[in-house]
Formats: sequence, C-alpha cells, structure tokens
Amino acid sequence: MSLTLDDLVGYGERGLDADLARWFPDEPKVDFPEPVRPVEPFLSKLSPEAATALAGFDRRVRSGALPGGFLDIHDWSYGFDFEANGCQVLDSDYETELPADDVWSLGADGGGNYYVVLPNGRIAVWFHEEEVIEADTQFDNLDVFLWSVVRYRAVRAGVLPLAEVEADFHALGQPGVLAEGTGLLASLS
Repeated sequence: MSLTLDDLVGYGERGLDADLARWFPDEPKVDFPEPVRPVEPFLSKLSPEAATALAGFDRRVRSGALPGGFLDIHDWSYGFDFEANGCQVLDSDYETELPADDVWSLGADGGGNYYVVLPNGRIAVWFHEEEVIEADTQFDNLDVFLWSVVRYRAVRAGVLPLAEVEADFHALGQPGVLAEGTGLLASLS
C-alpha cells in the first residue's frame, strides 16, 4: 500500500525522534549559543494545523532535543532574519518581493540555501544566490518535509537504501523531491 500525505500527519511529533535515533544516533544535538528570534509572530500567519506543527518543531529545536545535522539547524540558519541580514525574498516569479517576515527558516541545505516555511504552510527552498523562493522545491507541509529530508539524509549517509523509500517518495508526489534538477531525488542519482 502506498504512503499518503494523511499517513504523515503528526510525523514531527510522533515519528521524527525514532527515525533520527535509528539513522543518526551519534549526531550532536542543536545548541544555540545566542537566542534565536521568536517564532510566535510567524505562527499567527499560518493555519492552525501548520502553526501547531511549527510550534512543536520550534519547541524541540530550542530545547536541544533534536540533532541539528539532518537539517543544518544552527543559530545562523534557524529563524534567519532576512531583513536584518540585508537579504530580499523574491517569489518564484523572480520579480515579486515578499515581506521578509512572511518566511520562517528551518535550516539549511548545506549549500547556503535555506528551507523556509511560507504563510500557506508549504515548505520551499530560498536560493541564496538569486534570493528567490523556487517553486519546484516545495513540500505540502512540515510533516511531509521532515519525513522526506530525514530519509534523504539517511540515503546520502548510506544507512538507508534508496530502494526502500523511492516508491514512497513518488507516491507522495512532492516537487521538492521529484523536480528534475532541483528535487532531492535529483541529487541522489
């Protein structure tokens, strides 16, 4: 039976820890030497479901309960203040500038790009060179994003065979995984 988006509802609260412990048992936990800007103002922009998921993730990040390497979560990547750092945020049309407080960064991809939550609850990649939210990098919600990124990192680390998750990646149909050139699967081949 194929995995569905409904199967992943609540993954950040009920499945993430077990997967991280299984595939990344020795990964250092997140530790912010300085306070990171508060997430609460951004939560008010989200639907109740998306706000609940992000608030739970935020609590776990700030408590030091999560390993940071699976998502490059650091004080410079989590809750990144685009405006204070002189960065603009362009929509995927490469022209429309979005308010910097309309995105919340979750972490980085290892190449200087940030994973961000959008006000509609979707997750996308903000490409630092163009300062743009790329449409073909999106995920439907935080739970499916976390599920996908953990498995992507596990495949890259050689602790999970791609064959065990590739059908699920396709069944979920996330552009952030499947898009040619920019999707997570593209970088695994």
